[in-house]
Amino acid sequence: MTQSLAGAVSEKIQLVRDLYHRLILIVDLQDVRDAATLKEVGEHCGVPVVNVNLELSRRLLDLAERHRPRHVQQCLEQIVSEPGSDIVLLDHIELLFDVSLRQDPLRLLRHLSRHRTVVAVWNGSIDGGHVLFAQPGHPEYRCYPLDGILTLNLQAST
Repeated sequence: MTQSLAGAVSEKIQLVRDLYHRLILIVDLQDVRDAATLKEVGEHCGVPVVNVNLELSRRLLDLAERHRPRHVQQCLEQIVSEPGSDIVLLDHIELLFDVSLRQDPLRLLRHLSRHRTVVAVWNGSIDGGHVLFAQPGHPEYRCYPLDGILTLNLQAST
């Protein structure tokens, strides 16, 4: 499974090379949802793996809660720049959906993907031409049309 995931990620990275937004969302990773697998994929592709929840929470911790929303984008830019790579694999992005941060997670990821290729593990699903996060009625629920979003769905690639 790791080799097929790594191969699929490598193929998608080649596809986005000349696009305006070089963003790839890996969706539906239930069968391979562990850090070791993603680390192997990162090593195979020569891509650093970043735990967004851990790194972003470290940077926001010292800020007052009311100031955190203003600093999320800047902190994310620092986080993805630190590995010094043109390609980065973002795992554990759930903090971006935290209601108190008042962010649009997909907009943030697209912004990051202007200057580097961003491969993000999206802990959600694809349904009816939309990429989803959480369930309707949940405070963190998000639903985005798939138009212009390159996804890697291990169940069925789109």
